[in-house]
Amino acid sequence: MLVRIVKMSFEPSKIDEFLANFESNKTKIRNFDGCQFLELYRDQNNTNIFFTYSYWNSVADLNNYRHSELFKTVWSKTKPLFNAKPETWSVDKLHSLE
Repeated sequence: MLVRIVKMSFEPSKIDEFLANFESNKTKIRNFDGCQFLELYRDQNNTNIFFTYSYWNSVADLNNYRHSELFKTVWSKTKPLFNAKPETWSVDKLHSLE
């Protein structure tokens, strides 16, 4: 399993627009073939910084999403809202405790 973490920083005046876009697409992203989990986080101290955290069955599944029309639609609405370059990490989950 691949865990994908994306850090995004937005213009403060564009946060509501980002959240509306995420709200309308979160179920489609979560239900995309190969996606097992999706969460959105907001930094407590710098509230214009958000993180998405998602689980993918494989790199191929993540890449299929990244090359899909869904991603292109979501990203085309998200990218202009940034005030800094997004950062991404693809990591392997080693342990999970609940």
